[in-house]
Amino acid sequence: MHPDVVLHDRLPTIDEYRDLCTTVGWAPVLNFDAAPASLARSLLGVVATLHGRTVGMGRVVGDGAIYHYVQDVVVHPDLQKRGIGDAIVARLVARIHEQAPERAFIGVFAATGTTPFYERHGFVEHEALLGMFQVVPA
Repeated sequence: MHPDVVLHDRLPTIDEYRDLCTTVGWAPVLNFDAAPASLARSLLGVVATLHGRTVGMGRVVGDGAIYHYVQDVVVHPDLQKRGIGDAIVARLVARIHEQAPERAFIGVFAATGTTPFYERHGFVEHEALLGMFQVVPA
C-alpha cells in the first residue's frame, strides 16, 4: 500500500460515498437519496485517504450480533491494485472479529471477478449456501 495512505475507522460522508461510487460506475444502480439513512445504519466503516483526499472506503452492515456483511468496498480506479482495498477489508474483518461473538457470520456479495481478492481475506464459497438477492424496481 502507498505509504501515505491513511485508514480511518469511520463511515464515509455522503459526498465521499457518492463520489467513490460514481467513480467506479455504480451510480446507475444506487439510490443516493436513500444513502444517508443506509450509511447511518452501518455497523462499521473504514475510509482511506491519500494526502487528505478520500480514495477508498468499505463498510459493514448487519445486525451487529450474528450477521455481518462487508459492503461497498471501493477504491478509486487510479489507485486500485495497490493494496488499499486489501487494507480496508483486513481492517473491517479484524474489527468484526474484535466485536462479534463466536460463530458470528461474515458475508460478502462480491462483484464478478473479485473472488480471489476476497479469498485472500478468508472468504470462501460454501457448498451448502447460495447468495441471492433481488432489487426493488424503480
